[in-house]
Amino acid sequence: MKEKLVVIVGPTAVGKTALSIDLARTFNGEVISGDSMQVYKGMDIGTAKVTKEEQDGIVHHLIDIKDPDESFSVAEFRERCQPIIADIIKRGKLPILVGGTGLYVNAVTYGFEFAESPQDAAYRLTLEQQAKDGGGYALHDQLQKIDPVAASNIHPNNVRRVIRALEVYRVTGELFSNQQTEEKQEPLYNLIMIGLTMDRELLYERINKRVDLMVKHGLVDEVKQLHDQGLRDCQSIQAIGYKELYTYLEGRCSKDEAIEQLKQNSRRYAKRQLTWFKNKATATWYEVDPNQPTEHFLVIKQFIAGKWKLSSNE
Repeated sequence: MKEKLVVIVGPTAVGKTALSIDLARTFNGEVISGDSMQVYKGMDIGTAKVTKEEQDGIVHHLIDIKDPDESFSVAEFRERCQPIIADIIKRGKLPILVGGTGLYVNAVTYGFEFAESPQDAAYRLTLEQQAKDGGGYALHDQLQKIDPVAASNIHPNNVRRVIRALEVYRVTGELFSNQQTEEKQEPLYNLIMIGLTMDRELLYERINKRVDLMVKHGLVDEVKQLHDQGLRDCQSIQAIGYKELYTYLEGRCSKDEAIEQLKQNSRRYAKRQLTWFKNKATATWYEVDPNQPTEHFLVIKQFIAGKWKLSSNE
């Protein structure tokens, strides 16, 4: 019999964190972050990392496990996440995976892997220089023309993975999206996947306000600390909220321009997340009213309790 796993997916700023804590409190659960950037220490404000106060005593996993100069991959995430799920279940609790990074969620729930392929170090260095000169979006446009499926799965700010996809095509002549082994048709777990969505304009308004709050709460200082440490060309610095402010700190744009670019990139990211999850995730979707989220959360809790015949702590 497959073990139970709740997964919460949806775009940034839609309310996944609040729902995960509510569900964990209700069903005696623990939360696992499925975000590729919240793994990094010292990157709290820009990644909207859940605070100790917000955690409200609920155990959270896979947060602050990497230094900002270290790399992190979907394979490592899967290797770390699946034993945590098993341990939570062994202790009689409900694992709740909260996913902003769709590839990470699917790697855990369906267990797919990527095939190994040869490398071309010289070509990779050329692409890295192109990224420095023209930015990640220019490289991503190249990938979009060659392999639109891979482009839809890789965010432009994930320059490292965009370069890898272009390198695979260059070396093998095959599309990076075809290098992925077939996903298993059935999930590895007794899965309930909840998708949160929101009216597009309301979501964009929430994103803009959240960026303003991040700046108010010290985002520029947080990024400056990383910049002053000499961190450059790291996977972590490609995250939205950091790359834009690096441009400001290096004198290539004004602070206001960097913040506006951050808002725009965050909105784009939310749109791409929603598209990815709608196409790839077998979720039960709920449209959330930001003014009355608890009403929707109650419906979701009733759905989970009814499907699994769970009792709540409330």
